[in-house]
Amino acid sequence: MAWYDEAVFYHIYPLGLTGAPKQNSYGEPEHRLNTLLPWISHIKSIGCNALYIGPLFESVGHGYETTDYKKLDSRLGTNEDLTNFVAKCHKEGIRVILDGVFNHTGRDFFAFKDIQQNRENSRYKDWYCNVNFWGNTEYNDGFSYENWGGYNLLVKLNQHNPEVQNYICDVIRFWVSEFDIDGIRLDAADVLDFNYMQCMRRVANEVKPDFWLMGEVIHGDYNRWANENTLHSVTNYHLHKALYSGHNDYNYFEIAHTVKRLNDMGGLKLYNFVDNHDVERIWSKLINKNHFPPVHILLYTLPGIPSVYYGSEFGIEGKKERFSDDSLRPALQLSNFPNAPVENPQTRLITALGKLRQNTPALSYGEYKELLLTNCQYAFARNYNGQSVIITVNNANQEATFAVAAGNCTEYVGALSGSKLSANNGSLTVTLKTCSGEIWIPADEMKETYDVVMEPVVTERKEYVPQKEIVTEEALMNVAEEPVENIVIKPELPIAEPHPEVISEQIPEPAKAPVAVPNKPYEEMTVEELQAAIIERMAKNGPVTEQMKKDVTENIWHDSLVTWIKSFN
Repeated sequence: MAWYDEAVFYHIYPLGLTGAPKQNSYGEPEHRLNTLLPWISHIKSIGCNALYIGPLFESVGHGYETTDYKKLDSRLGTNEDLTNFVAKCHKEGIRVILDGVFNHTGRDFFAFKDIQQNRENSRYKDWYCNVNFWGNTEYNDGFSYENWGGYNLLVKLNQHNPEVQNYICDVIRFWVSEFDIDGIRLDAADVLDFNYMQCMRRVANEVKPDFWLMGEVIHGDYNRWANENTLHSVTNYHLHKALYSGHNDYNYFEIAHTVKRLNDMGGLKLYNFVDNHDVERIWSKLINKNHFPPVHILLYTLPGIPSVYYGSEFGIEGKKERFSDDSLRPALQLSNFPNAPVENPQTRLITALGKLRQNTPALSYGEYKELLLTNCQYAFARNYNGQSVIITVNNANQEATFAVAAGNCTEYVGALSGSKLSANNGSLTVTLKTCSGEIWIPADEMKETYDVVMEPVVTERKEYVPQKEIVTEEALMNVAEEPVENIVIKPELPIAEPHPEVISEQIPEPAKAPVAVPNKPYEEMTVEELQAAIIERMAKNGPVTEQMKKDVTENIWHDSLVTWIKSFN
């Protein structure tokens, strides 16, 4: 058992939270990182015991165009500030992982500056991919190069170059010796070379016990990245999507199917989240704001490692803007949220879930077992050491009563409400209020209840209520090992018009003609050709489901698709 097996993460984008300037003048250090010291106590108070913070190192703008891997961004302070910050986190029992942007550098990185100055004579010309001294860019360098994401501001490192590999491995050693960090989140891991990541894993095993490597991966079969030789974990974008759309569409089948598919990947401990610095805030994505409680109950109780993005525990908005993610990364003052863990309903729920997660080993280690599944009700158990913790959620706009198998225990306590239930003939009859949930702990294991009130919130957006909620007994028997009895759904509220966002998601796109797979190098294929090649390769290994096709077609990143297709070789 490692520390990350029981982690509850808090995620900070420091340049945004501190209100740092958008562009780096490379001037005297401004000690903005020190303004985050009060947040350490807040992080602990809401039940988090780990922090993912980044990017942190010297860069031009948003942080992912690194100028110097061994120097804290001057907009945030000095290396001493970061050493002190990590030490204070550790004093509070909070582990710290940083962003590792090792796929590309900025144009002000020393190796790239040397190429600008010395051209063909630069000893670093092979540190980057496809440097062409016959080409040019919009910067008029007199040479071209491979970039990441179509941005020449981000110069793609040649990850096959042993000098690059050794340099990055030395950076990891430096971060551990200088700052005493506990792990790294690898940016753009889905386009990193696998041998490159294996080098990092060997260094991770060397520098510190239980040093954690977690990668940013969006689509695909996660165990290609998360395994004994590469990374410990990856970002769980599959579950992220299912959690919000499964509530917006009143469709718990999507969430349960996603969980089953992830379990089929080998029981990986994935990094679970409902929002982060690249996607819209969960409060903005939910059509019905009252779904905030069941979404987060699932985040904290489904298999994986939960994470909360700074500010979302207060229920703040955050929507993408044209050509800007600034609204997703706002400057916040902790003083503007006084007594939030007690007075703010969203923060109070998050706090209870964080503490409950830390006090309940079954939520970290328990085997997942589905107990009940309908469009609007979902129940499952986390079984550990002969005990069952039972999780029940209801996304319907009315109260629901249903029965689930009770496991080996006869008395349960609802951790969020303090309610008590007794098993009757091996089953529990549960009643949940509208848009709510409960975590049922065996009475003899119950350490503390949290008195969380899940009252409906007022929202200006019109809620979407499904017209029918019909689930046959046959369907239930197909998804649950135990027979389900006594499901009672109270009469529905009047049907409201679907929100425009729901309508737009339900309009099918026109069918596209199949794309032929050309006979040329993967790097020269278009996105569509790579997607077709991956599906073709999948078909050789067995049946290709609609979900598998969806995973492929939703991945529109060329480098990621190239890495994906090569992984079949």
